[in-house]
Amino acid sequence: MADSGTCEWRSGRVQVYTGDGKGKTTAALGLALRAAGAGLKIFIAQFAKGMRSSELLALERFGDCIEARQFGRGQFVREPPSREDIEAARRGIEEVRRILAAGEHRVVILDEANVATRLGLFPVADLLALIEARPPHVELVITGRGAAPEILDRADLVTEMREVKHYYNRGVPARRGIEN
Repeated sequence: MADSGTCEWRSGRVQVYTGDGKGKTTAALGLALRAAGAGLKIFIAQFAKGMRSSELLALERFGDCIEARQFGRGQFVREPPSREDIEAARRGIEEVRRILAAGEHRVVILDEANVATRLGLFPVADLLALIEARPPHVELVITGRGAAPEILDRADLVTEMREVKHYYNRGVPARRGIEN
């Protein structure tokens, strides 16, 4: 049955937020907030990240409704990744496979998964396999710059964030509560 209006939806989609502009993770977290407000259960896997951030602190306030886990080592991974970076990301892929197989979460967000494939933390084929393993009732959201063409082709929705102007270029550092 096709979804229409604001009825209870039965079939999930694959969304990709990519591009060089700011806001990919923020958009995914906004979707998580909306889903939590509707009483849905959400799982967020953050790849290539391992540092505490204001977003994670906020998500802890949702209790069992939103579960967020990082599969990184305490900093944002820069090229080239270490063996430990690769192992952490691969543990994340296995955890997401388990989460999808259980089918209990209606929204699964793979934050920075596109970046993780670009860095070689895991192959694009692993990300495509997760898309294929997605139960039909699960909304899957994949974020990060540089989404592979195969991921874009498989997605139902693609949003590209484009930087027009950014204060980083004028030397403004990341601000707590805004960028981290």
